[in-house]
Amino acid sequence: MIAILDYGSGNLRSAQRAFSLTGHDVLLTSKRSEFLKADAFVVPGVGAYGACMKQLEEIDGRGAVRDAVNSGKPIFGICVGMQILFTSGSEKGKHLGLGYFHGDVSLINAPVLPHIGWNDVNATSPIFQGVESEKFYFVHSYAAKNDVESAQISWTTYGERFVAAISKDNIFATQFHPEKSGDAGAKLIKNWAKQI
Repeated sequence: MIAILDYGSGNLRSAQRAFSLTGHDVLLTSKRSEFLKADAFVVPGVGAYGACMKQLEEIDGRGAVRDAVNSGKPIFGICVGMQILFTSGSEKGKHLGLGYFHGDVSLINAPVLPHIGWNDVNATSPIFQGVESEKFYFVHSYAAKNDVESAQISWTTYGERFVAAISKDNIFATQFHPEKSGDAGAKLIKNWAKQI
């Protein structure tokens, strides 16, 4: 079973549909105990970094994600659900994240924001197998921009280079929305789910 953490942020229904295409049961839950019974975990996110962290704290999501990481089971972070895995975010003030990846999530230096639409990804993770040359769908104005030690990073450029996807240990996360990225996103999710 794949559990999607419902903390009030994310395209939960579309994510549920996309991950159910893997053939696994998918549970939406805000309860830490239910979440941690799963075989794999999804941390979604839509909106501002600080608001997502506040909502996460309200359901003891920090503890839920920590326990999920420590379990060694596969974890997939999406959009702001990826951003909050970094040390901090500077959207509408400075906010502390979960700190699994070192770095700050800051405003993209681009002439037009938000960055909305399809973009190439310089794929490095084997989870991109079969979709290395495909485009993925982005909606954001902030991004992580630094290298992370011992992580596989896939980059995208929009105004400047930023992290499109990151993989380290049992965590895989994307700045783009795989659940909105058509066949390429569906294939990426299925590749990830092979670890379960």
